[in-house]
Amino acid sequence: MACRFGFIIAILTAWFAAAPANAQSGGEASGIWLTQAGDAKVRVGKCGGGICGVVVWLKDPIDPATGKPHVDDKNPNSSLARRPMIGLPLFAGMRPSGPNRWSGQIYNADDGNSYARNISVSGPDTLRVEGCVGMLCGGENWTRSAR
Repeated sequence: MACRFGFIIAILTAWFAAAPANAQSGGEASGIWLTQAGDAKVRVGKCGGGICGVVVWLKDPIDPATGKPHVDDKNPNSSLARRPMIGLPLFAGMRPSGPNRWSGQIYNADDGNSYARNISVSGPDTLRVEGCVGMLCGGENWTRSAR
């Protein structure tokens, strides 16, 4: 699977195609969120005065090349490269930066790097994940999931 859960590809696609999100009165960030591509679910919860997010589900959890669960093999730290993708922390301690908005670093398992991002609740069932890579900025909407 070239892009385990399409996070960066979906964000890059959204950067070129998406108009800025209109902020609406938000809901609660805590919960389980389905990525825009529909290939991963992330549990978001409060932690240390901010919010954290952990991968809890993958549409394709098994790596066809190995027949085993996907691991964080793009991580430049070899001691972390064997971590299972399910249970992988994508962000921790994102700090409040406005009403229903948090800022911090999000880990991208597709390339093993972390990027500055903003997360905001843009509706009761929509979590907006935005950021920039170089001068390209954009984001994607995650949808609240029952599980």
